[in-house]
Amino acid sequence: MSALALFSSIAAITSSPVTLLSMIPLVAIGLNYYRYTNSDPESHPIDVPVLRKHYDFIVVGSGSAGAVVAARLSEIENWNILLLEAGGDETEVSDVPALAGFLQLSDLDWKYKTVPHPQRSYCAAMKNDQCNWPRGKVLGGCTVLNAMIYVRGNKRDYDYWESLGNIGWGHKDVLPYFIKSEDQRNPYLARSPYHGTGGYLTVQEAPWRTPLSVTFINALKEMGYEHHDINGEEQVGAMFTQLNMRRGSRCSSSKAFLRPIRLRKNLHVAKFAHVTKILIDPNTKRTYGVEFVRNNKRQVAYATKEVVLSAGSLNSPQLMMLSGIGHAQHLQEMGVPVISDLPVGDNMHDHIGLGGLTFLVNEPVTVKTSRFANVPSFLEYVMHEKGPMTFPGIEGVAFVNTKYADPSGLWPDVQFHFGPSSINSDAGLHIRKITNLKDNVYNTVYKPLESAETWTILPLLLRPKSSGYVRLQSRNPFVQPRIEPNYFAFKEDIAVLTEGIKIAMNVSNTAAFQRFGSRPHTIPFPECRHIQLFTDEYWECAMRQFTFTIYHPTGTAKMGPNWDPTAVVDYRLRVYGVSGLRVIDASIMPAIVSGNPSAPVMMIGEKGADMIKEDWGVIKIH
Repeated sequence: MSALALFSSIAAITSSPVTLLSMIPLVAIGLNYYRYTNSDPESHPIDVPVLRKHYDFIVVGSGSAGAVVAARLSEIENWNILLLEAGGDETEVSDVPALAGFLQLSDLDWKYKTVPHPQRSYCAAMKNDQCNWPRGKVLGGCTVLNAMIYVRGNKRDYDYWESLGNIGWGHKDVLPYFIKSEDQRNPYLARSPYHGTGGYLTVQEAPWRTPLSVTFINALKEMGYEHHDINGEEQVGAMFTQLNMRRGSRCSSSKAFLRPIRLRKNLHVAKFAHVTKILIDPNTKRTYGVEFVRNNKRQVAYATKEVVLSAGSLNSPQLMMLSGIGHAQHLQEMGVPVISDLPVGDNMHDHIGLGGLTFLVNEPVTVKTSRFANVPSFLEYVMHEKGPMTFPGIEGVAFVNTKYADPSGLWPDVQFHFGPSSINSDAGLHIRKITNLKDNVYNTVYKPLESAETWTILPLLLRPKSSGYVRLQSRNPFVQPRIEPNYFAFKEDIAVLTEGIKIAMNVSNTAAFQRFGSRPHTIPFPECRHIQLFTDEYWECAMRQFTFTIYHPTGTAKMGPNWDPTAVVDYRLRVYGVSGLRVIDASIMPAIVSGNPSAPVMMIGEKGADMIKEDWGVIKIH
């Protein structure tokens, strides 16, 4: 049966609107039958069933950085590389941009949660006062779960890193690695000296967007923010979202970097291989391998050169602590012999914002499940990779300056994510679940909007002062680490975010949005009813209630010089106090970047792989 015949049959038996949730199996069938077998020549990386005992390099984690590191190290033909991934393959559903939310809380997600704050200072509108922190447990890691947004950060982020003593991490040093990875598909950007073509990682705009996306850009123009390349000369301004998307499908780090090289004989990929410990000689402090569980069996692999941790900002510190690298007192309390006393798990920063900031319009120009969860939309996607199923959730981003921003005006302190939908847009089917919203909060604030046309801005604090930490909850490697984000510990963070919210409110007041009759939703959060609506006090209450993160934890194995007591790795990403062990992922960021970290983490993978090659004498970095 052809895909067209298949979906004609579906259409024939579907006499009423079908919910997005019930359509997922049909999408998987259609994609698997038609595009994966007929029009997409790529195939998944091979899961090697029998592994060698010894490899030159073992890479732990295949996410934003790990896939890059493994791919680049395997370019050296006489090096043997083992890539260990706790999860399995991407799925047909994970390819579909509009279905990204359904991947959270699935088998592709570690399903982590924050620890409840004793004073309920954040995440108070969530069940058990816990924010969900999805992490990718799949080839490609978080690049399979995220919104695919390609933002590099601000050039001053990297110059600041270098000023801390991290040689070679200034903007002029990292820019070539962004360009190296990139295959920019937008012609007007491909010609820019800030972009590259022909790399593994596809970058483009979504093939489909709503009329409100243009409205958002025009509104920001009214407010004095240019429409320009936020990944170019300067960051302040607005832009249609640049995405890691290929045609109309997600381009994860696995699809970009691992699939094209899947037949390399010197790269072994082991799926469903959960690493439980890094093997370090307690006398010599030399790293010599890893323990992992695969097929319910404990196995060991040995590294003759190095082990590279690319398990992410939560799992990399967890693995180090389980292996004896961390705060000595904490390790002793957990009964773990101390190998190297380092501040592992500290310095955790995250972009934090106010969730659920909702506006209403009078025209049918928003994204609603009831409007697009239908057979024609799925047919258009399966046959042509176009239409509303290519919708990534976020259609535009902007970087704005509050009154607290850097005096130069070139280092914005707040980022906007614009979405032509809101918490209510799927009638309470799934968004409320992945945000972990309490039923009474959803029913009070958002359920009354289920028939309305709504849009949202998510204002995010780019460089929070407040930092959290990760610790072990157990010596059992299968127990999630203890995640204490410590949001809003500094009043300055509340002040900056409040100003960002006010700017977001003004976006709705522009002529561009008033054309659609835009106005803010005015039902307060239940625990904020006693405060006058839209005052500074109300916004503080609201952000402590609907604390919203888009899951950007960084910095838990901080890069810094040997005189920095808060550093875990040096500027070559080598872990202090041991040999043969590097960390190459978001953990090493000394300060969080000003924007979505997916692209910067892939850059770290590129640069880290080159450092390894240089340190082992196979290339020279100029």
